[in-house]
Amino acid sequence: MTLQGRFKLNGVYQDGDLILGGLFEVHFFTVFPDLSFTTEPEPPYCEKFDMESFQQAQTMIFAIEEINKNPNLLPNITLGYHLYDNCVMLGMAFRAAIALVSGTGESFSNLDCTGPPPVIGIVGDPGSTPSIAISSVLGLFRVPMVSHYATCSCLSDRKKYPSFFRTIPSDAFQVRAMMQILRHFGWTWVGLLYSDDDYGIYAAQSLHQEMQLFGGCVAFSEMLPHDNNRRDILRIVEVIQASTAKVVVVFSTSSYLMPLMDEVLMQNMTDLQWIASEAWATSPVFHTQRFLPFLRGTLGIAIRRGEIQGLQDFLFRLRPSNDPRNNMLRIFWENMFDCSFETGGREIDGEQFKKVCSGEEDLYSTNTVYTDVSGLRPAYNVYKAVYALAHALHDLMQCEEGRGPFNENTCADITNLQPWQLVHYLQKVNFTTGFGDRMSFDKNGDALAIYDVMNWQPSSDGSIKVYTVGVVDEGAATGKVLTLNEDALYWNSETRKPPRSVCSESCPPGTRRARRKGLPVCCFDCLPCADGEISNTTDANECTVCPDEFWSNPDKDQCIPKEVEYLSYEEPLGISLTTASLLGTCFCALVMIIFAHHRNTPIVRANNSELSFLLLLSLKLCFLCVLLFIGRPQLWTCQLRHAVFGISFVLCVSSILVKTMVVIAVFKSSRPEGKNAMKWFGAAQQRGTVLVLTALQVAICVVWLSTASPTPHKNSQYITSKIVYECAIGSVVGFAVLLGYIGFLAAVSFLLAFLARNLPDSFNEAKFITFSMLIFCAVWITFVPAYVSSPGKYAVAVEIFAILASSFGLLVAIFAPKCYIILLHPERNTKKALMGRGTEKK
Repeated sequence: MTLQGRFKLNGVYQDGDLILGGLFEVHFFTVFPDLSFTTEPEPPYCEKFDMESFQQAQTMIFAIEEINKNPNLLPNITLGYHLYDNCVMLGMAFRAAIALVSGTGESFSNLDCTGPPPVIGIVGDPGSTPSIAISSVLGLFRVPMVSHYATCSCLSDRKKYPSFFRTIPSDAFQVRAMMQILRHFGWTWVGLLYSDDDYGIYAAQSLHQEMQLFGGCVAFSEMLPHDNNRRDILRIVEVIQASTAKVVVVFSTSSYLMPLMDEVLMQNMTDLQWIASEAWATSPVFHTQRFLPFLRGTLGIAIRRGEIQGLQDFLFRLRPSNDPRNNMLRIFWENMFDCSFETGGREIDGEQFKKVCSGEEDLYSTNTVYTDVSGLRPAYNVYKAVYALAHALHDLMQCEEGRGPFNENTCADITNLQPWQLVHYLQKVNFTTGFGDRMSFDKNGDALAIYDVMNWQPSSDGSIKVYTVGVVDEGAATGKVLTLNEDALYWNSETRKPPRSVCSESCPPGTRRARRKGLPVCCFDCLPCADGEISNTTDANECTVCPDEFWSNPDKDQCIPKEVEYLSYEEPLGISLTTASLLGTCFCALVMIIFAHHRNTPIVRANNSELSFLLLLSLKLCFLCVLLFIGRPQLWTCQLRHAVFGISFVLCVSSILVKTMVVIAVFKSSRPEGKNAMKWFGAAQQRGTVLVLTALQVAICVVWLSTASPTPHKNSQYITSKIVYECAIGSVVGFAVLLGYIGFLAAVSFLLAFLARNLPDSFNEAKFITFSMLIFCAVWITFVPAYVSSPGKYAVAVEIFAILASSFGLLVAIFAPKCYIILLHPERNTKKALMGRGTEKK
């Protein structure tokens, strides 16, 4: 079989009888080239070299060489190594892991797949998220992984990650270590900040649970944004400032936390006691003079510091290699000495000239974190991880045949080693390092929890120096988990004593205290008062309901008068309806002028000019009654609006009804059998009919107003935050009878006009009346459901719209055709044309 291709990865390689793999974050970033879709894409590359992580990779190499020289550990076995750079990118880490477990040879002919695997175990990955992804796959084949820096408590799940181990304690232990500190100082009221990643989220969940068991409370819990959004940072700072909690626990890496600390400096927040997680408890980026007034006195926990004899000399002896499999050494050398092995002194991409690397530069002349072994923490965990794999392999090789742990008491075959067999021994490993620390794993693959307690103190140069002031050891033989040198503690407070942080949070005005279910009495939330409720005092357990005509202000700390709402002349809707009312009145006046000026013309005389003028007068009253519906309701406007409306429309509809009856009577009188019809329906009878019909509506209004008169009413049911000022109709029956009487007259008029619609053309007035009454009835049938479903002032607007729409419908349908002939076609305004006899042809 032949290898089809290989990943382009930065690595360090050394052959051996058995190979250990390693994954390290030697670069900070991965850069992906642009895709052209016309050629094979270039592989991604890494940027910004990390000296500290490279030191960790070299520590693994040092440990392997130390083991190979030890005659008592893995005798007759030479360990090799293959280390890769994951560039802090999940995709790169996964590529490197696949390359490690699948091998990198160009071809192989052993189709029986016998012999040891390409690597027998992997040290890494340092990140929780890559470790989760890689272990999910490698766990299927039981390939052991021993991480030195992945702390997510989720990785303790043996069902999901059966071959994952780590030499750094889980975050579950870290939280318990923090709780030891909080409990020691009696801090029961703390704030919590955490990063937006697996590390921060799982740690925050664990802290909440532990605080409940402890009997303390989390005053606030905020997630640090992954995109460093300033708006979110400012909101978090406001939350911290508003809280009375003076102890703030932070689970975050330095990159997430730096924007917040910059804002803390700008806001001059000097009265806080910070509790740092291991991810930033020893971070040098905060140890500068500008952060001293704000972060001095910080307490934190750090992973156990160790000492490795001979490591510094080993680091100084490093030399670059020409082997392409060891290109990581060349990259380190170029970054350390700012030179290049390939440029030949030429300019690169427009940048300055770089000197040529000779490979003989002196590392003793440098002063970087690479050669600093005074505080070995992650590197010490790498050292323990390598020795854990070596001890597991050593125990595997010491197995006596017939007394082995596998089926039928067999032992593992070193010539055909299976990864799951090494996992078995790794689970049982137990040894002591040269520094004196005992190393073993629990049933979940977690190391014994030992932390250093760190305290940030001022140094002589005005910056921050980190001191170890105690130890948290869950496996301590003395039974005392936390050991503190309190005389060495430095507190960033005026009293130089631990700050007081107990449950004393007070709720601001506009909120009420609500005890959290299942938690101590001091644990509560400040819930905002509901709309219409206020709290004027702090620590209020209940909110007070505002009086009927009052409402809560936006801050919920004061009752203010409710806004009064009605259809006014000042708002756009009121202005529009008023304008329409006045326009309709003007149109009626204009038509009256036209009819008065042409009163002797056939078309005016033929349409009963007296009834036409009465109809125009009633329409004008219909338009003007709209003005009574607009404005602040008063007793007289409430009483008049429906009375004037009802009487005006009855006068209008009764005039149309009489006009329809006149049309029918005129037609009947033109026939022999009805020549006396008009004698019974003359001018006096027409006036009397209109008067009687209108008088009935007047009577209805008088009874209604005298028994249950409409009155102004303040209604708070439509919108609870406002008072809708409206006219209560008083008697629903009275209002229904008023509308019903109008509807009855309209229906009769429509029916008569409809029956008379086919009269000869000379009597086509019936067609116009039919159309006008059709519009009138449609508007008022639609009005009823719209009026009932409209809230507040919009019900008044619906009624006004119905009045205007029906009035304009009657005005246009009845009078527009006549004005059209009078003004534009006077030749048709003759008796002959009106009677249907045109000009005779010559």
